[in-house]
Amino acid sequence: MKIRRALATAVALAVTTPAALLAVSPAYADTKPVTQTQEKKSKPTIKELETAVAEAKEAYEKAAKAKADALVELRKTLDELGSTHPLAVTAAAAKQAAKDADAAKTAADQAVTDAKAKLADLPEDATPEQKTAAETAVTEAEATAASAATAKAAADAKATEAVTAVGDARIAAARAYGVVDKAADDALAAKIAAEAALAQAVKEAEEEEEEEGDVCEPENDLTAEVTGLPNKLVAGTTTDFALRVTNGSDRNMDEIIAYTGVFATDKTGIKETGKFFRLQWSTKSSPKWQSADEDDYIDGLGPLKPGSHTDVKLRLTLDKATPAGNGVAFIAADFYNKDGSCGGMTDLNMYEFDVKAAGSKPGKTEDAKPSKAPKPGAGNTDTTPLGSSSGTPAQTGTGGSLAATGSSSATGSIALAGGAAVLLGAAAVFVVRRRKAGSAA
Repeated sequence: MKIRRALATAVALAVTTPAALLAVSPAYADTKPVTQTQEKKSKPTIKELETAVAEAKEAYEKAAKAKADALVELRKTLDELGSTHPLAVTAAAAKQAAKDADAAKTAADQAVTDAKAKLADLPEDATPEQKTAAETAVTEAEATAASAATAKAAADAKATEAVTAVGDARIAAARAYGVVDKAADDALAAKIAAEAALAQAVKEAEEEEEEEGDVCEPENDLTAEVTGLPNKLVAGTTTDFALRVTNGSDRNMDEIIAYTGVFATDKTGIKETGKFFRLQWSTKSSPKWQSADEDDYIDGLGPLKPGSHTDVKLRLTLDKATPAGNGVAFIAADFYNKDGSCGGMTDLNMYEFDVKAAGSKPGKTEDAKPSKAPKPGAGNTDTTPLGSSSGTPAQTGTGGSLAATGSSSATGSIALAGGAAVLLGAAAVFVVRRRKAGSAA
């Protein structure tokens, strides 16, 4: 929510840098638009992104189909390479030829062995013809064995070549499928990226449309009132009080959000609130005590019908180390509707109280009275006394001038931010008043 972010920033500035607020240059009050020094980088339109998604989807579908077809082809090729493929047939024949050549060589080697054995077994009285025949048999057997060895080597080489060709074909088929598979993965990645870009663009467009379409108007009849907050508090004590938000208008409000900013101050300025104050809240629907969030918002107060109200229990605890001085509570309420419209109180209510040192007696107390939060101005040295209910905007002197946040016509839109801009000025003016009151004393 832009409204909520604006308030969070404003509160942080109001609490942590009061000196900067008091010395802020009037230049920051200039409402003229800043000249653009850089042209925005052109972004693809949603229509272009939709076209890109459609093209990426079509490309992926084609790639996925190609992958499925390639997988079928791969399995078919691998099956054929194991049986009927020409390379497989050649490899089978080559392996069989190598096997036959090996058997032939074995037989030829055995024939040599047998021929040599017969030659050695010839009797001493063998005839020259017998000796010559035996020697010739050995020579012929050796020649046959040599030829068989040569044939076996050639058959083995052919078998190895044929088997390698089958293996290469398997690898080639797998690689071909891998290319198609990677193409399908790349197409899927491109499709996912295109869809993500489109989704992000649509989201940003919806957020811009929602922000631009929000119609926030000040609502005079939305009020937030505090009861039971004493005008004197003692450090180290806890005080329970209440907040009532009322819809006095004639329209429904779908979601109510309250703002409660409580600050400790003394003559030196606004103190680090979280260090000294702890604010808790509870409602009928959420009875357990909860700490106010970092933005000091109380969420989930539910819808309010015309003329109805909702109550919030508040509990403020002051640390024992809280310095004696002053405190102030700023109260506001906003609403948001389901149709995108929103609005809020036209004024930020302020409740002042004194802070007494730990262990002291508060004396007679009464409920702190509300007054409209002072609005920073320029060119007027007058101040409105604290606690006044006149609603007259307070002004700071020229010695500590504040940048104007806008004329009264802008007050409504300022208040719609939960009093963000008003709180900035109000917190600073509050310190200025206290300083002046202290110096006057």
